[in-house]
Amino acid sequence: MPDTSPRPLVRTPPVALTGPVLVVGAGLVGTSVALALVEAGVEVLLSDHHPENVRTASGLGAGRSAESRPGAEIGLVVVAVPPDALGGVVAEALQRHPRAVVTDVGSVKTQPLLEVTAADRDVVHRYVGSHPMAGSERSGPLAATSTLFQGRPWAITPHASADPDAVETVEALVAVCGGTPVWLTPEEHDRAVARTSHVPHLVSALVAGRLADAPEQHLALTGQGVRDVTRVAGGDPALYGQIVSGNATAVVELLGEVRADLDRLIAAVGGGDRGTLVDLLDHGVAGTRAIPAKHGGPPRAMQSVWVSVPDHPGELARLFADAVASGVNIEDIRIDHDPGRPTGRVELVVDATRAEHLLGSLEEREWVTHR
Repeated sequence: MPDTSPRPLVRTPPVALTGPVLVVGAGLVGTSVALALVEAGVEVLLSDHHPENVRTASGLGAGRSAESRPGAEIGLVVVAVPPDALGGVVAEALQRHPRAVVTDVGSVKTQPLLEVTAADRDVVHRYVGSHPMAGSERSGPLAATSTLFQGRPWAITPHASADPDAVETVEALVAVCGGTPVWLTPEEHDRAVARTSHVPHLVSALVAGRLADAPEQHLALTGQGVRDVTRVAGGDPALYGQIVSGNATAVVELLGEVRADLDRLIAAVGGGDRGTLVDLLDHGVAGTRAIPAKHGGPPRAMQSVWVSVPDHPGELARLFADAVASGVNIEDIRIDHDPGRPTGRVELVVDATRAEHLLGSLEEREWVTHR
């Protein structure tokens, strides 16, 4: 499938969304899209395989059941269903709503496009895939919020035969939801998410699996580092199995690269090759520095300031108030509980040039800090 050229990052003025918009799948992401649209004054109809999800989403103000308006002429369909069902539901929407643009919010883009094209090549021009890079540890409509996508990257993945008007309609959806558009071909999108999401999740799961049958004495030494590495491994295995299987080609290619590095690592550690070991660790450091800073800006040097916090009511609030008083912007916060002691450690991540000032300011306020 030929690639399409990258689109500009800003289009002015954006096309207006003409309703009603049909959201198929009233889970976390679908309901969040619906809430954002309703707040913008767009009429939203909801459909879901589970009627209780529609009732819940409607009760939250995310629109009303599609059954309440049979025969309504839909302008846009947003498909927010599990990956295994994505291609079939998109193809069905294209057939059922012959004047509608259809997009989806799935994590994989190439496989659904192939399925839609195989179903009916004559209507695929009205389909433009998309993927908001936003979510939550919680699921279902009760976890939804209209602000879920504010400032978050939202991939738009037009294919070679996509209608330009259809692409602009999806751009308008992203704008209404507050997302930051990123234009990629379907193939490039799948390679990107394999690198930044799917393979990291699988590696995290492998590391976490080493803990499942670990002796209790080993687990007593658990620190924040292992929590950071294994956090995403707690996701829904059935859902992530669908996502990874749908992106198998890109994932397998990257896993092969990881396996090659792992073989080098085993040989270096087992053979006492300190130089290769350091090279691999240096490459990891380079990767952490390549991750964009918040708001998509260039990476900046960060430094952690550790603060001991007594486990008493109000202590975190006092720490945050004192950090604000220092005038230093806190970029990230992590909390590490100290086993066996009524104390926790709070990690305040700040610009490296401001770390010493924050340390001094907190120490003046009698906090115990660690560099």
